[in-house]
Amino acid sequence: MKENVPSTVVFILLLFLNISLLNGQSPPGKPEIFKCRSPEKETFTCWWKPGADGGLPTNYTLTYHKEGETFTHECPDYKTGGPNSCYFNKKHTSIWTIYIITVNATNQMGSSSSDPRYVDVTYIVEPDPPVNLTLELKKPEDQKPYLWIKWLPPTLVDVRSGWLTLQYEIRLQPEKTAEWETHFAGQQTQFKILSLYPGQKYLVQVRCKPDHGFWSEWSPESSIQIPNDFSMKDTTMWIFVAILSAVVCLIMIWAVALKGYSMVACILPPVPGPKIKGFDTHLLEEAPHAVGCLLP
Repeated sequence: MKENVPSTVVFILLLFLNISLLNGQSPPGKPEIFKCRSPEKETFTCWWKPGADGGLPTNYTLTYHKEGETFTHECPDYKTGGPNSCYFNKKHTSIWTIYIITVNATNQMGSSSSDPRYVDVTYIVEPDPPVNLTLELKKPEDQKPYLWIKWLPPTLVDVRSGWLTLQYEIRLQPEKTAEWETHFAGQQTQFKILSLYPGQKYLVQVRCKPDHGFWSEWSPESSIQIPNDFSMKDTTMWIFVAILSAVVCLIMIWAVALKGYSMVACILPPVPGPKIKGFDTHLLEEAPHAVGCLLP
Protein backbone atom coordinates (compact mmCIF):
# COMPACT_ATOMS: atom_id res chain seq x y z
CA MET A 1 0.00 0.00 0.00
CA LYS A 2 2.80 2.41 0.89
CA GLU A 3 4.50 1.74 -2.45
CA ASN A 4 1.47 3.11 -4.29
CA VAL A 5 1.47 6.46 -2.42
CA PRO A 6 4.17 8.19 -4.55
CA SER A 7 2.51 7.01 -7.73
CA THR A 8 -0.82 8.34 -6.54
CA VAL A 9 0.69 11.76 -5.71
CA VAL A 10 2.35 12.00 -9.13
CA PHE A 11 -0.90 11.00 -10.79
CA ILE A 12 -2.82 13.68 -8.92
CA LEU A 13 -0.24 16.32 -9.81
CA LEU A 14 -0.33 15.37 -13.49
CA LEU A 15 -4.11 15.36 -13.42
CA PHE A 16 -4.12 18.85 -11.86
CA LEU A 17 -1.60 20.03 -14.46
CA ASN A 18 -3.68 18.69 -17.33
CA ILE A 19 -6.82 20.30 -15.94
CA SER A 20 -4.98 23.60 -15.56
CA LEU A 21 -3.67 23.45 -19.15
CA LEU A 22 -7.15 22.63 -20.41
CA ASN A 23 -8.41 25.73 -18.57
CA GLY A 24 -5.70 27.88 -20.22
CA GLN A 25 -3.67 28.30 -17.05
CA SER A 26 0.14 28.42 -17.19
CA PRO A 27 3.17 30.05 -15.51
CA PRO A 28 3.50 33.80 -16.17
CA GLY A 29 5.30 35.13 -19.21
CA LYS A 30 8.67 36.86 -18.99
CA PRO A 31 8.41 40.53 -17.94
CA GLU A 32 10.60 43.23 -19.56
CA ILE A 33 12.20 46.31 -17.98
CA PHE A 34 11.85 48.86 -20.78
CA LYS A 35 12.94 52.14 -19.19
CA CYS A 36 14.76 53.67 -16.22
CA ARG A 37 14.82 57.47 -15.82
CA SER A 38 16.13 60.05 -13.40
CA PRO A 39 14.71 63.60 -13.68
CA GLU A 40 17.46 65.32 -11.65
CA LYS A 41 20.27 62.80 -10.84
CA GLU A 42 18.96 62.41 -7.28
CA THR A 43 16.09 59.92 -7.69
CA PHE A 44 15.06 57.47 -10.40
CA THR A 45 12.24 55.21 -11.55
CA CYS A 46 12.15 51.98 -13.54
CA TRP A 47 9.14 50.68 -15.50
CA TRP A 48 8.42 47.18 -16.81
CA LYS A 49 6.02 45.47 -19.20
CA PRO A 50 4.28 42.38 -17.75
CA GLY A 51 4.31 39.17 -19.74
CA ALA A 52 1.27 36.91 -20.17
CA ASP A 53 -0.38 36.23 -16.80
CA GLY A 54 -1.08 32.57 -17.62
CA GLY A 55 -4.77 33.04 -16.87
CA LEU A 56 -4.07 33.44 -13.16
CA PRO A 57 -3.53 36.31 -10.74
CA THR A 58 0.15 37.23 -11.04
CA ASN A 59 2.34 39.03 -8.53
CA TYR A 60 5.31 41.17 -9.60
CA THR A 61 8.30 42.12 -7.48
CA LEU A 62 11.38 44.13 -8.40
CA THR A 63 14.65 43.17 -6.77
CA TYR A 64 18.09 44.74 -7.13
CA HIS A 65 21.60 44.72 -5.79
CA LYS A 66 24.51 47.09 -6.32
CA GLU A 67 27.57 45.97 -8.17
CA GLY A 68 30.01 44.35 -5.76
CA GLU A 69 27.26 43.51 -3.25
CA THR A 70 25.69 40.11 -2.63
CA PHE A 71 22.67 41.19 -0.60
CA THR A 72 19.46 41.60 -2.64
CA HIS A 73 16.96 44.39 -1.95
CA GLU A 74 13.32 44.72 -2.95
CA CYS A 75 11.81 47.81 -4.54
CA PRO A 76 11.28 50.52 -1.88
CA ASP A 77 8.20 52.14 -3.54
CA TYR A 78 5.79 50.56 -6.03
CA LYS A 79 3.29 53.47 -6.02
CA THR A 80 4.96 56.81 -6.78
CA GLY A 81 5.95 55.93 -10.36
CA GLY A 82 2.55 54.50 -11.29
CA PRO A 83 1.55 50.94 -12.35
CA ASN A 84 4.34 48.44 -13.03
CA SER A 85 7.07 50.70 -11.69
CA CYS A 86 9.55 51.11 -8.89
CA TYR A 87 10.61 54.49 -7.50
CA PHE A 88 13.96 55.04 -5.76
CA ASN A 89 14.04 58.13 -3.54
CA LYS A 90 17.18 60.03 -2.49
CA LYS A 91 17.80 57.60 0.35
CA HIS A 92 18.02 54.69 -2.07
CA THR A 93 19.87 56.45 -4.92
CA SER A 94 23.64 56.61 -5.35
CA ILE A 95 25.47 58.08 -8.35
CA TRP A 96 28.47 56.41 -10.00
CA THR A 97 27.03 53.10 -8.79
CA ILE A 98 25.70 50.34 -11.01
CA TYR A 99 22.37 48.79 -10.02
CA ILE A 100 21.51 45.29 -11.28
CA ILE A 101 17.71 45.21 -11.45
CA THR A 102 15.36 42.27 -12.11
CA VAL A 103 11.56 41.95 -12.20
CA ASN A 104 10.03 38.64 -11.04
CA ALA A 105 6.54 37.41 -11.96
CA THR A 106 4.83 34.66 -9.92
CA ASN A 107 1.47 32.85 -10.02
CA GLN A 108 0.13 29.46 -8.86
CA MET A 109 1.65 27.68 -11.84
CA GLY A 110 5.20 28.99 -11.49
CA SER A 111 7.39 32.06 -11.96
CA SER A 112 9.63 33.84 -14.47
CA SER A 113 12.15 36.69 -14.35
CA SER A 114 13.15 39.51 -16.68
CA ASP A 115 16.62 39.93 -18.10
CA PRO A 116 18.72 41.96 -15.64
CA ARG A 117 18.93 45.70 -16.29
CA TYR A 118 22.20 47.50 -15.47
CA VAL A 119 21.59 51.09 -14.37
CA ASP A 120 23.99 53.94 -13.59
CA VAL A 121 21.91 56.92 -12.45
CA THR A 122 24.40 59.41 -13.93
CA TYR A 123 23.60 58.23 -17.45
CA ILE A 124 19.81 57.92 -17.30
CA VAL A 125 19.02 61.58 -16.56
CA GLU A 126 16.08 62.84 -18.60
CA PRO A 127 14.87 66.13 -17.06
CA ASP A 128 11.36 67.49 -17.09
CA PRO A 129 10.67 70.21 -19.70
CA PRO A 130 11.57 73.83 -18.90
CA VAL A 131 8.81 75.94 -17.35
CA ASN A 132 7.40 79.49 -17.55
CA LEU A 133 8.01 79.95 -21.28
CA THR A 134 7.22 83.59 -22.14
CA LEU A 135 7.22 85.44 -25.47
CA GLU A 136 7.52 89.20 -26.00
CA LEU A 137 7.93 91.46 -29.04
CA LYS A 138 10.67 94.07 -28.67
CA LYS A 139 10.93 97.25 -30.80
CA PRO A 140 13.95 99.20 -29.51
CA GLU A 141 14.46 102.67 -30.96
CA ASP A 142 16.75 102.76 -34.01
CA GLN A 143 17.34 99.00 -33.77
CA LYS A 144 15.98 95.94 -35.46
CA PRO A 145 12.79 94.56 -33.78
CA TYR A 146 12.89 90.99 -32.46
CA LEU A 147 11.04 88.27 -30.56
CA TRP A 148 12.31 87.85 -27.00
CA ILE A 149 11.95 84.28 -25.61
CA LYS A 150 12.52 83.47 -21.91
CA TRP A 151 12.05 80.37 -19.74
CA LEU A 152 13.10 78.77 -16.44
CA PRO A 153 14.83 75.42 -15.74
CA PRO A 154 12.69 72.44 -14.64
CA THR A 155 11.47 72.83 -11.08
CA LEU A 156 13.19 69.69 -9.74
CA VAL A 157 16.63 70.42 -11.19
CA ASP A 158 19.26 72.14 -9.02
CA VAL A 159 21.25 74.22 -11.54
CA ARG A 160 22.42 76.95 -9.14
CA SER A 161 24.81 74.66 -7.28
CA GLY A 162 26.14 73.17 -10.52
CA TRP A 163 24.91 69.72 -9.54
CA LEU A 164 23.34 69.48 -13.00
CA THR A 165 24.16 71.63 -16.04
CA LEU A 166 21.47 71.98 -18.70
CA GLN A 167 21.57 73.00 -22.34
CA TYR A 168 18.51 74.27 -24.17
CA GLU A 169 16.98 74.06 -27.61
CA ILE A 170 14.15 76.19 -29.02
CA ARG A 171 11.83 75.47 -31.91
CA LEU A 172 9.22 77.68 -33.54
CA GLN A 173 6.93 77.58 -36.56
CA PRO A 174 4.20 79.64 -38.16
CA GLU A 175 0.88 78.14 -37.12
CA LYS A 176 -0.17 77.20 -40.67
CA THR A 177 3.06 75.39 -41.62
CA ALA A 178 4.33 71.93 -40.69
CA GLU A 179 8.09 72.56 -40.41
CA TRP A 180 9.80 73.68 -37.23
CA GLU A 181 12.76 76.07 -37.15
CA THR A 182 15.23 74.96 -34.45
CA HIS A 183 17.79 77.08 -32.54
CA PHE A 184 20.39 75.86 -30.03
CA ALA A 185 20.54 78.24 -27.04
CA GLY A 186 23.40 76.71 -25.03
CA GLN A 187 23.10 77.23 -21.27
CA GLN A 188 21.28 80.58 -21.44
CA THR A 189 17.59 80.81 -20.55
CA GLN A 190 16.72 83.55 -23.04
CA PHE A 191 16.98 83.94 -26.79
CA LYS A 192 16.35 86.49 -29.58
CA ILE A 193 14.63 85.64 -32.86
CA LEU A 194 15.17 88.31 -35.54
CA SER A 195 13.75 86.86 -38.76
CA LEU A 196 9.97 86.64 -38.51
CA TYR A 197 7.14 87.09 -41.00
CA PRO A 198 4.72 89.93 -40.18
CA GLY A 199 1.09 88.89 -39.81
CA GLN A 200 1.93 85.31 -38.79
CA LYS A 201 1.04 83.53 -35.55
CA TYR A 202 4.05 81.59 -34.22
CA LEU A 203 4.15 78.53 -31.96
CA VAL A 204 7.20 78.18 -29.70
CA GLN A 205 8.53 75.33 -27.53
CA VAL A 206 11.72 74.68 -25.57
CA ARG A 207 13.43 71.56 -24.20
CA CYS A 208 16.60 70.81 -22.21
CA LYS A 209 19.34 68.22 -21.89
CA PRO A 210 22.01 67.49 -19.23
CA ASP A 211 25.70 66.88 -19.92
CA HIS A 212 25.11 63.13 -19.61
CA GLY A 213 21.65 61.96 -20.47
CA PHE A 214 18.74 62.62 -22.77
CA TRP A 215 16.61 65.47 -24.10
CA SER A 216 13.48 66.26 -22.13
CA GLU A 217 10.07 66.35 -23.72
CA TRP A 218 9.18 69.64 -25.42
CA SER A 219 7.48 72.17 -23.18
CA PRO A 220 3.82 73.04 -23.78
CA GLU A 221 3.35 75.35 -26.76
CA SER A 222 3.28 79.11 -26.33
CA SER A 223 2.05 81.32 -29.16
CA ILE A 224 2.36 84.95 -30.25
CA GLN A 225 0.83 86.99 -33.08
CA ILE A 226 3.27 89.07 -35.13
CA PRO A 227 1.67 92.40 -36.18
CA ASN A 228 1.46 93.29 -39.87
CA ASP A 229 3.52 96.44 -39.26
CA PHE A 230 6.29 94.48 -37.57
CA SER A 231 9.01 95.77 -39.94
CA MET A 232 12.09 93.64 -40.04
CA LYS A 233 14.24 96.18 -41.97
CA ASP A 234 17.25 97.57 -40.22
CA THR A 235 16.70 101.29 -40.88
CA THR A 236 19.81 102.27 -38.95
CA MET A 237 22.04 100.41 -41.37
CA TRP A 238 20.47 102.03 -44.42
CA ILE A 239 20.77 105.51 -42.92
CA PHE A 240 24.43 104.88 -42.21
CA VAL A 241 25.03 103.65 -45.77
CA ALA A 242 23.29 106.73 -47.23
CA ILE A 243 25.31 109.19 -45.12
CA LEU A 244 28.57 107.43 -45.91
CA SER A 245 27.79 107.47 -49.65
CA ALA A 246 27.01 111.20 -49.56
CA VAL A 247 30.27 111.97 -47.76
CA VAL A 248 32.28 109.98 -50.31
CA CYS A 249 30.60 111.82 -53.22
CA LEU A 250 31.32 115.23 -51.66
CA ILE A 251 34.98 114.35 -51.15
CA MET A 252 35.31 113.26 -54.78
CA ILE A 253 33.65 116.46 -56.07
CA TRP A 254 35.87 118.62 -53.89
CA ALA A 255 38.98 116.78 -55.03
CA VAL A 256 38.04 117.18 -58.69
CA ALA A 257 37.32 120.92 -58.27
CA LEU A 258 40.51 121.58 -56.32
CA LYS A 259 42.89 119.55 -58.43
CA GLY A 260 41.06 119.43 -61.73
CA TYR A 261 44.07 120.57 -63.71
CA SER A 262 46.38 118.09 -62.06
CA MET A 263 43.93 115.26 -62.67
CA VAL A 264 43.59 116.22 -66.35
CA ALA A 265 47.36 116.38 -66.61
CA CYS A 266 47.62 112.92 -65.16
CA ILE A 267 45.00 111.56 -67.49
CA LEU A 268 46.27 113.43 -70.62
CA PRO A 269 50.01 114.15 -70.16
CA PRO A 270 51.70 116.68 -72.62
CA VAL A 271 53.43 115.38 -75.73
CA PRO A 272 57.18 115.28 -75.08
CA GLY A 273 59.48 117.51 -77.21
CA PRO A 274 62.09 116.18 -79.62
CA LYS A 275 65.19 114.72 -78.04
CA ILE A 276 67.59 115.15 -81.08
CA LYS A 277 70.89 116.66 -79.98
CA GLY A 278 71.74 119.98 -81.52
CA PHE A 279 68.17 120.64 -82.64
CA ASP A 280 66.95 124.14 -81.73
CA THR A 281 63.35 124.04 -80.61
CA HIS A 282 62.97 127.77 -81.34
CA LEU A 283 63.15 126.94 -85.02
CA LEU A 284 59.82 125.12 -84.64
CA GLU A 285 58.30 128.27 -83.16
CA GLU A 286 59.60 130.39 -86.06
CA ALA A 287 58.75 127.81 -88.69
CA PRO A 288 55.09 128.86 -89.21
CA HIS A 289 56.18 132.50 -89.69
CA ALA A 290 58.81 131.50 -92.19
CA VAL A 291 56.42 129.38 -94.15
CA GLY A 292 53.94 132.25 -94.22
CA CYS A 293 56.56 134.53 -95.74
CA LEU A 294 57.30 132.06 -98.50
CA LEU A 295 53.69 131.66 -99.51
CA PRO A 296 52.38 134.18 -102.11
